[in-house]
Amino acid sequence: MKNLYICVLTGALLSAPAWADDNAARVEASRNAVKELQGALVTELQAAMKTGGPVNAIEVCHKRAAEIAAGISAKHGWKVGRTSLKQRNPGNAPDAWEKQVMQDFEKRKAAGEDPAKFEHHEIVGKEFRYMKALPVPADMPCLKCHGEQLDPAVQARLKELYPGDKATGYKTGDLRGAVTIRQPL
Repeated sequence: MKNLYICVLTGALLSAPAWADDNAARVEASRNAVKELQGALVTELQAAMKTGGPVNAIEVCHKRAAEIAAGISAKHGWKVGRTSLKQRNPGNAPDAWEKQVMQDFEKRKAAGEDPAKFEHHEIVGKEFRYMKALPVPADMPCLKCHGEQLDPAVQARLKELYPGDKATGYKTGDLRGAVTIRQPL
């Protein structure tokens, strides 16, 4: 029995560095997927803003955001998406784990931490789960569709596409939501 205990303990100790390396690689891959998602979405939103203003940009979020996330998901074999405590699209509502992480992000922001640096990852069941906070940046036109004062045409289009919209009233620096990633183990 003592030998079995020593073998199990030795095996666990020897596999710990490999697990840590694997975990670090998953975090880095998740960060890259977030950059890919955000980069593609920002590029399309900026183009839509130039050609038709905020009302046109709403169409990008309504149609293209999920398509972009699905493409990245398929590319990696993961589930990549966006979520928020105040979601616009009910399909992006957080699950219990995501809600807990988002609430922790909000507490950390209230305590004075920089939400641009917030990320969280852990093994949950048979998945590696990762979330990266998305604060409202000062240098982007996000508030034209998510801010406190919206153009009437924007309000009308949002009401048409998202009757239960909860994603308005934000200010620069507020925590808009997060990118969420689920990698099967």
